[in-house]
Amino acid sequence: MTPGRRQFIRTGLAGGVLLSLAGWLNAAGARRLSEAEREMLGAVVGAMLAGVLPSQGPERLRLVALTVDGVATAVSGLSVATQIELGELFGLLVIAPARLVLAGVGKPWREASVDEVGEFLQAWRSSRLKLLQTAYGALHDLSFGAWYGRPDSWQAIAYPGPPRGYF
Repeated sequence: MTPGRRQFIRTGLAGGVLLSLAGWLNAAGARRLSEAEREMLGAVVGAMLAGVLPSQGPERLRLVALTVDGVATAVSGLSVATQIELGELFGLLVIAPARLVLAGVGKPWREASVDEVGEFLQAWRSSRLKLLQTAYGALHDLSFGAWYGRPDSWQAIAYPGPPRGYF
């Protein structure tokens, strides 16, 4: 069934309200990640790196936390405008109603399984909406950039590290 004009307008208005709320919550611009954002990113990183991370235990938690720290470092090095855009995305994903509507995850991120988070990420990756594909790309690039930016992850891909002695 195709949504009608009224449904389209309602959805647009609701999306506008959610974006306004996210922008208001993130009006400060450049800032540190909140605990809720770190929790959301931990769930995303855990799903993105599911085949690489240990399936459970303290080592998994340590590696996820290190990767989230790397994401925070990467975000802090971006332009203020890009930080604001990412803050809006993160803000939407941590607000429970928006998380349910946008990601289909009704429970807090700390309670979401790797499979549930993976399903939402795949839905965004293959979405017909370019905006969701772009949001997926940002989460993907930040997660993998932070993971492979750490020298202790290079051995798994046989990367010897950056060239030395050329400068």
